[in-house]
Amino acid sequence: MKQVPRSGSRIADEFAMTAALLRSMPPALIILFVFAVIAMNFLSRITLVSLPWLALNAGITVSWLLFLLMDIVAKHFGARAANKLSFVAAAANLACCLLCFVVSRIRSAPGLDMILGGQWSILTASTVAYLASAVVNNFSNVRIGRMFRQNPDGKAAYAARSFISTFVSQLLDNFIFVVLAFVVFPLIPAALQVRWTLPQCVGCSFTCAVLELLSEVIFSPIGYHVSGQWKKKGVGEEYLSVYCPNGALEG
Repeated sequence: MKQVPRSGSRIADEFAMTAALLRSMPPALIILFVFAVIAMNFLSRITLVSLPWLALNAGITVSWLLFLLMDIVAKHFGARAANKLSFVAAAANLACCLLCFVVSRIRSAPGLDMILGGQWSILTASTVAYLASAVVNNFSNVRIGRMFRQNPDGKAAYAARSFISTFVSQLLDNFIFVVLAFVVFPLIPAALQVRWTLPQCVGCSFTCAVLELLSEVIFSPIGYHVSGQWKKKGVGEEYLSVYCPNGALEG
């Protein structure tokens, strides 16, 4: 068992741990994860369906992918690792939005105004909802996995931890986001002036959670296969051997 490196500074230790995690993860997964977060943020301001009892935004087209990736990471690396990757992706999203803001100040263009108008309210709502749901998803995923001590790597264990954590966290993510973005923030003149009613918010939260759960059910065999291949190939040993010596369920 390798000893966890300590620098004497909590912040330095966290940076070292995050750096080891990013080195240990497949680059393609990190890129896809960050892409999903940024795409979800920009797409979430577009309303696809608007009915008296239901509204849906375009963020649903990629949100299922994000939570599928999150479940794979939580399964192999543990909840702390999945949370760290979530915060890294959120930071990348903030940097992207900051770049867009700077560009919009350099040159005002109708195209940019359409994309960035009121973007701060969507960004804030999206970031708060995403981080809250990510923490809930990752920790619930791992805790449900602990219930399957006899066969933690089996299909039943993977399905239970993925399906339950995804539905609960997606429900939370959707509700926090739509209430903040389309009920609370539109009260501020500088925010995006797209307004939803509370019934629309509730309908969106449940409908999106069910649709995202169905997507998880459809694509979970891919996640299960990827997790199995990672374990066979010893992916992430640099991180796992140091920070999760007792396994991802404990890390």
